[in-house]
Amino acid sequence: MAVAASASTALVRVPQLFTSTSNCRNFPLHRRWSIKTGSGRIYASVSAATPLPTTPDDLAASIVSKVMQTDRGVLLTRDEHQKVAEVATELQRFCVDEPVKCPLIFGEWDVLYCSNPTSPGGGYRSSIGRLFFKTNEMIQVVEAPDSVRNRVSFSLLGLLEGEVSLKGKLTALDEKWIQVVFEPPELKVGGLEFTYGGESEVKLEITYIDEKIRLGKGSRGSLFVFQRRKQIS
Repeated sequence: MAVAASASTALVRVPQLFTSTSNCRNFPLHRRWSIKTGSGRIYASVSAATPLPTTPDDLAASIVSKVMQTDRGVLLTRDEHQKVAEVATELQRFCVDEPVKCPLIFGEWDVLYCSNPTSPGGGYRSSIGRLFFKTNEMIQVVEAPDSVRNRVSFSLLGLLEGEVSLKGKLTALDEKWIQVVFEPPELKVGGLEFTYGGESEVKLEITYIDEKIRLGKGSRGSLFVFQRRKQIS
């Protein structure tokens, strides 16, 4: 502004606790062995990490599967966030050279994930805000030539439906980075509607884009995963 495969027969090399590499040997994943000592046998096992998918489609499917049904990242552990980041890093190798000029950025996108879950939605998504506001949808619409609209719909205490929306103007900073300057947000709750606050701006690097998903990284390093709402025919 990405399905992990098991490889039970794969071979890896594990160095022995010596300086010479002549003692290294190949062994299957999840190998179990024993060492005989004077007081008996010590049993040990090693399990190697499952390799990442290697094609863009598989990586895209993998990252979506990791972030779906996680309240846009809120429910993930630190290790799970790290796994998402690893897939994103691998996927960005397949990004087009100048994503800012790619027409695929236009369309309606669901915000599936942010590595800093309170970043999109502001105070409504903070730890305290989530006690009162249950997020229903978080949508970003990018329209040619330079229009961006963000909308967060929510339920207030399960009683009132509402939404916060922002309208912004997009500017390309280079072939990967964009800047969006937003007008003051508009809040609708029940029959009330008003504008509050002032202008805001964000900078985002587009790290991957295709017909189904888009990845972005904020100026402070937050990772975003967007999924297109209406697939391109």
